Amino acid sequence: MKRIAVIPGDGIGKEVVREGLKVLEYFNGKDGLNLSFEEFDFGAECYLRTGELISDADLKKLETFDLIYLGAVGDPAVKAGVLERGILLKLRFYFDQYVNLRPVKLYNDRYTPLKNKGIDDINFVVVRENTECAYAGIGGILKKDTPDEVAIQEMVYTRKGVDRILKYAFEYARKTGGKLTLCDKSNVLTYGHDLWQRAFKEMKEDYSDVETNHYYIDAITMKMVREPEIFDVIVTCNMFGDIITDLGAEIQGGMGLAASGNINPETVSMFEPVHGSAPDIAGQNIANPLAAIMSAGMILEYLGYNDFSAKVDQAVEQVINENLLTRDMGGDLSTSEAGDALVDVLRKL
Repeated sequence: MKRIAVIPGDGIGKEVVREGLKVLEYFNGKDGLNLSFEEFDFGAECYLRTGELISDADLKKLETFDLIYLGAVGDPAVKAGVLERGILLKLRFYFDQYVNLRPVKLYNDRYTPLKNKGIDDINFVVVRENTECAYAGIGGILKKDTPDEVAIQEMVYTRKGVDRILKYAFEYARKTGGKLTLCDKSNVLTYGHDLWQRAFKEMKEDYSDVETNHYYIDAITMKMVREPEIFDVIVTCNMFGDIITDLGAEIQGGMGLAASGNINPETVSMFEPVHGSAPDIAGQNIANPLAAIMSAGMILEYLGYNDFSAKVDQAVEQVINENLLTRDMGGDLSTSEAGDALVDVLRKL
């Protein structure tokens, strides 16, 4: 049995996770898949009620699960950053989820804003280092609220951290038969990204069968718009990965299609849509559930059920092509109706 900790979180997280669970429940029991679910109420409501986020005891309990399925965190009633640092980042760092895996795939030509680009051009994966860089939280403020105030935020890279994310990316590129692109800013960040360059060059010797290339971060954003078809797998640091994956989401059709995995194969991995809690539409049953459903598909792949994951991908493509969608993508279905429609498609595949 595989135990999944479900954290619906805030805002539309509760609504979209519900639809993702419909997909996981549909496959549960098929071909030996045996899933159990337990829900946790970590989020704004719990914090406002109790003053607690995630305790050490909570983390110990989560250690007993195989993975986490997260909806969203963030609420205007709580100061920005409190929930994000106290829940999302805390889970990422505690479980050392050093890989952020973000597929960027266009399912229908009409949804990309790029002129003369289509489904054959936009299909790549970003492998983002997930625990270092500026997100390590090293730094401080001197002489706060004075004219002489100084704020320092360190970008931290370790050889261990760089090597392991590069190894994951090389292995992913080898498995999928794709080209691996390193994205950095080594012409300016001459210490940290020199480490990335040296580590990348050395590791290439062990993966001579994997084609590689390299772009600076500013160049890669231009290439993603002009020539997205040249990318298969991109590996990059935490900060740059955060930026280019949102650009990737837009060229694939919007944040409603942005799924992700926070992965450490040795501990507890976590899968989530990355569109945020969208409090302005929460509770209205109009949120797009596809990113949460696609994240559920990533869960199935992570558990080794590649055929099930492929069926989820096919179903997503079909509901998009048939306009069985929520209104943000031009459809007229509610969140729950869109989830039901996708499960109906799965039954017919």
